[in-house]
Amino acid sequence: MPAERSPGQFDSPHFRSVAGTRFTDVEWHDEIGSTNTELLDRARQGAPEGTVLIADLQTAGRGRRGRRWTAPPGTSLMMSVLLRPPPERLPPARAALVTLAVGLAAVDACEQVSGVRPRLKWPNDLVIAGGADHDAASHDSPRYNRKLAGILAESISTQGLLSALVVGMGLNTGWPEVPAELEGAATSLNLESGAPVDRPLLARLVLEGLDARYEFLLQSGDGAVAVLDEARRNSATLGRRVRVSLDRTTGAPAADGHSLEGVASDLDAEGRLLVCDDAGITHTVSVGDVVHVRPALDTTRRE
Repeated sequence: MPAERSPGQFDSPHFRSVAGTRFTDVEWHDEIGSTNTELLDRARQGAPEGTVLIADLQTAGRGRRGRRWTAPPGTSLMMSVLLRPPPERLPPARAALVTLAVGLAAVDACEQVSGVRPRLKWPNDLVIAGGADHDAASHDSPRYNRKLAGILAESISTQGLLSALVVGMGLNTGWPEVPAELEGAATSLNLESGAPVDRPLLARLVLEGLDARYEFLLQSGDGAVAVLDEARRNSATLGRRVRVSLDRTTGAPAADGHSLEGVASDLDAEGRLLVCDDAGITHTVSVGDVVHVRPALDTTRRE
């Protein structure tokens, strides 16, 4: 468990690099439009791998599919990293594994800093979930699957090869309370732990954990297997009944309401979700909005 800190105690100092990792250029901003947008622009101008942007306030933050991400100043860890994986070691089809690596690094870092261990909700969220046994009673709890963080990965390709990957994360760390409209749907690390969260320490631990897992992904053979196995163990989605909204041509939510429902059974070698429908057919989902369906006791309630 982390050492207790009294309310109002200062965070650890900002750092400019993380020793022993590729993250040698860490910038802190009081305010920025979007850390992902800024870092993508810099990537196009030749910024090196390992550049990191962290902001107290984003005025144009984005989530998946262009959704806005907003948070009051200093209440969330908003961070983006630039990676340039060698195409022969991490082809574009496996880029989604980096999102899993970021999520797993954040899971460990949250536990180290606060004692609270979130779980991964496919494809890109951290949630505070119910019991690890996925029993029906925990599923039916109003405190099940409250969103703690979202991750957004965006890439730049050159002649069909991945030349840059920017992965951003917004992780709630210092909310005074959960807004009424988000009650039961979102939370913050300080509210879960009952103590202030040291954001610079959390950021450093995320980067250390990401660097180690990214090295695994760049290895041939068992490296990616290790990350996938860790993702399975920390998943809030696998073993759950899910409803996935699909658009097979654009990846956006389907206008005709097309969806797939079944049990999330596994992740494949590229990090895609395998869903077994009620006819016993397994579908591979590379993109889609996932809803964890509550037990049949009340099928109108969703997370």
